[in-house]
Amino acid sequence: MKKRNIAIGTAIACLLLAACGQNTDKETVRVAEVTRSVFYAPFYLAIAEGYFADNGIDIELTTTWGGDKTMTSLLSDGADIALVGSETSIYVASQEAADPAINFAALTQTDGTFLVAREDTGDFQWEDLKGSTFLGQRKGGMPQMVGEYVLKQHDIDPHADLTLLQNIEFANISSSFASGTGDYVQLFEPQASLFEEEGIGTVVASFGTEAKQVPYTSFMAKQSVLDQNADLFVRFSAALYEGQKQIQSQSPEETAKAIEPFFEDTPIAILASSVERYKEQGSYAEDPVLTEEAWAQLLEIMEEAGELPEPIPFSELVNDEISKQGME
Repeated sequence: MKKRNIAIGTAIACLLLAACGQNTDKETVRVAEVTRSVFYAPFYLAIAEGYFADNGIDIELTTTWGGDKTMTSLLSDGADIALVGSETSIYVASQEAADPAINFAALTQTDGTFLVAREDTGDFQWEDLKGSTFLGQRKGGMPQMVGEYVLKQHDIDPHADLTLLQNIEFANISSSFASGTGDYVQLFEPQASLFEEEGIGTVVASFGTEAKQVPYTSFMAKQSVLDQNADLFVRFSAALYEGQKQIQSQSPEETAKAIEPFFEDTPIAILASSVERYKEQGSYAEDPVLTEEAWAQLLEIMEEAGELPEPIPFSELVNDEISKQGME
């Protein structure tokens, strides 16, 4: 019934605009997101509040479940924009791509995963991971690289001090942990909180608070597409910025209600607590501008993980002018 009411409301709004003689034509923009998470709440909020529609954009959103799949979708023209870890643009550029993926707007600025333990000891210490089985993420992906970076900061060698499992597809990691695989796992929200509610595990630490700011997830498009329609991406950034400002100014409960259609099976209370967790640790970028300092931190994390093919300069893979214009 709720979806029907939303659809009816949208239809009425369109009729009113037409009656006033306004142009309701919008450009459809296909966005491929690497996962569905409250970590991306400012983007969903901007969609729900109509900020993209106000800028003449109709978002067609697809969840592609994994950085490699998301980038493949972008490069093969299956999507116009990819919402994915910035490291993927470096991997593509290192292969001397004729049409590289360019980061043009930032969405998140910290790691978005939480360490979930199967057993709650009540007094977690990082050294507890030694000798455990850790259900890891995809090799070379941001969750895994930041995870390893944080473990090393706590004098833990992720490849020697614990059993690291990396043979499970990204989309299946949470279900594998739920079925009994691993003592610890990295999970995004709201999955981490859902596991707590269901008694499957307990959040004992945040990788977002342990690591420095990093361009963890950004919007990117192929260079040729950016060149052909720069105004479209400026308007996209403007709409995103409105969502970023609103999530900072309103309560987690208000945000949860707005983004509920994106998480049909998740209770409002879980959505609200997930938003609050991310806000408290500063995970949501306050504006869409990706900075050189954050890019440098990304390169450091990739190099520490042994995954940096070459240190590609900020200027080659980031177009910060688009997001700056969008903010204006």
